[in-house]
Amino acid sequence: MAATTEPASGPVPTGTPVGGTIRYWAAAKAAAQVAEEPYRAATLAEALVGVRQRHADLPRLIQVLGHSSFLVDGAPVGGRDHASVALTEGGTVEVLPPFAGG
Repeated sequence: MAATTEPASGPVPTGTPVGGTIRYWAAAKAAAQVAEEPYRAATLAEALVGVRQRHADLPRLIQVLGHSSFLVDGAPVGGRDHASVALTEGGTVEVLPPFAGG
């Protein structure tokens, strides 16, 4: 049986930090004071710890993160444990706060 390998942009071994982009939308964007920023993390949980550490001086952002939904590479995270959501090299995390009328 032939061995298969993941593409360069695919999953990497658990615990290996990768680089990507966090994009903030609506109230999250206003609270973060930026539209996007880079991350270096292995999981969504690690990426969010990094956001909280970098922006400890922005309590509104920390609050908004607690109420937000997340997309990782376009896929909804839903109720999954953020520590179980692996990130990919060059990937994107979208932070979606609750939207009025949504």
